[in-house]
Amino acid sequence: MRTVGIVLIVVGLIMLFVPGLDFTTREKVIDAGPIQVTADKKNEVNWPTYAGGIVAAAGLVLVVVGRKK
Repeated sequence: MRTVGIVLIVVGLIMLFVPGLDFTTREKVIDAGPIQVTADKKNEVNWPTYAGGIVAAAGLVLVVVGRKK
């Protein structure tokens, strides 16, 4: 339980300082026999800043509870 708590603390701190992730995917627009047209699509995954605090706090609770046993 302590290990999961430590992981949650680290992930929560990363979420506090990094507001989101951007990545690009390539998808087919036209596939007509030998002719193929592709386009790059930019995708974003964003989360609110307070979510990182909640995750870090949950990890801290798990570490404290795991230490008492």
